[in-house]
Amino acid sequence: MRTSQLAQAGRLALLALTVAAAGAFAQQPAHPAAAIDKKAIEDYLRHLELWIPGIQVRIDDPKPTPLPDLLELPVHLSYGQASKDVDYYISKDGRYILRATIFNLRANPFEDDLKLIHTENQPSFGPADAPLTLVLFSDFECPLCREEAKSLRSNIAKTFPKEVRVVFLDFPLDAIHPWAQHAEAFWDYFDWMYEHQADIKPENVKDKILEWAKGKPDIDSAKLAQCVDMRATEAEVNHSLEEGKKLQVDATPTAFLNGRRLVGNMPWQNLEQIIKLDLEYYRTHSK
Repeated sequence: MRTSQLAQAGRLALLALTVAAAGAFAQQPAHPAAAIDKKAIEDYLRHLELWIPGIQVRIDDPKPTPLPDLLELPVHLSYGQASKDVDYYISKDGRYILRATIFNLRANPFEDDLKLIHTENQPSFGPADAPLTLVLFSDFECPLCREEAKSLRSNIAKTFPKEVRVVFLDFPLDAIHPWAQHAEAFWDYFDWMYEHQADIKPENVKDKILEWAKGKPDIDSAKLAQCVDMRATEAEVNHSLEEGKKLQVDATPTAFLNGRRLVGNMPWQNLEQIIKLDLEYYRTHSK
């Protein structure tokens, strides 16, 4: 469920609604939900998307959209502990389906995701009044997250010292990474944890955390050990997890640059170009 296949396909239309189809819309039934055969749709999507039998599929009833000829069709996927929500759209006659995103030209294209992102009291670096905020959902046990972290830590402050603020949200994928949810402290610890990622196992995570704390005079090792034992920050981590799920984050790293979704470990030269383009847009349209 963490593969890029589902994550990337979410923005692509699977079947286009053609001009010829417009005539069919005139024949819409009085109760469009009655034309929706959920079993047939599931069979079709399983074939199209190559969903294996172990993936459970639940299809909600269609909902109205801003477009009069399209209904939103939420589809919920689950496989073991992993889950993902996907929005499809279906014509009111039940004949055509597509997977795409509807944008309102009079609103911020990332408005819906921005409403779900909360950065208050979260660890961050960069100025609080920066025009761009990069919110990073990361997992301390994810190798791609480690590379992303190195890139951000070494390049953002140097290249965009006044323009970009980076906010970290912990998103441990427990089904795959069994020790990630223990990892809380911050930026020095953040760097150290990724640097020693390969050495940390579920059975030694506490010892490794305390090993790091030995050289930190401002850290009370006894309180830190108690914090780890009591899982004192678990509620905060779970809050980040719930926020990520609402945003349909299903892979790490996933970042949001002023709401723009960026999935995976992006090469710095690519991310730098995106930041420059968004800065130019911000400077042009914020006057």
